[in-house]
Amino acid sequence: MNLRGKLALVTGGSDGIGREIALQLQAAGADVIVTGRSAEKLQAMAALGFATIAGDLSVPAGVDKVVSGVANRPLALLVNNAGVGSEYELDRPDTLESAAHCIRTNLDAPIALCTRLLPVLRAQPEAVIVNVTSGLAIAPRAGGSIYCATKAGLRSYTQAIRYLLKDSNVRVIEALPPVVETNMTAGRAGKKMSAHDCAAEIVRGIRTGKSEVNAGMVKILQLVHSISPALARRIMIRF
Repeated sequence: MNLRGKLALVTGGSDGIGREIALQLQAAGADVIVTGRSAEKLQAMAALGFATIAGDLSVPAGVDKVVSGVANRPLALLVNNAGVGSEYELDRPDTLESAAHCIRTNLDAPIALCTRLLPVLRAQPEAVIVNVTSGLAIAPRAGGSIYCATKAGLRSYTQAIRYLLKDSNVRVIEALPPVVETNMTAGRAGKKMSAHDCAAEIVRGIRTGKSEVNAGMVKILQLVHSISPALARRIMIRF
């Protein structure tokens, strides 16, 4: 896709990987709308020339606000990047709401946005959906079971709609980051990819027509997983 002049929507675009994706799309000539929950961070993005939509994607009203915010506009690129972690613990029923919040944000919202914005995307000469999953969709960690489950679910959904849209003008990309240096991973030790470098690989994949972007160490993880799923899980536990 030639990004110049294209209208893009990046959810979770005021921080982390999403912010870097938005900045790099803008640098490539795209008009970019970002969503987020923090008024302060959205104001900072607006000061950089981005259109912004404030909304919590874990609730239907937040999804409605995003959909209405791009209504009647020539949206050509949807990047479902927004995501949250979960404090769920298997033996603690009081953490089920945290699990539900994670599922609504990471899985339900991207499905809703793909479905509700598809008519707009189909109306363009060419369009792209990017669903940001994770290397954890391939090799989950026990300590993040709900987060991993949402990313695995989004991975499966992405593969399915890619097939459903294979004869259309809408290309579907799955982006699989490794552990990336963001606020979400601030408490984790070990090797991390920079958000800038991760976003660069994703944007390159959009421009060059990839259907799957395995960023950083996920390239190796995919290869290892094809040989030994157990070894791939041990790699993710380490990193």
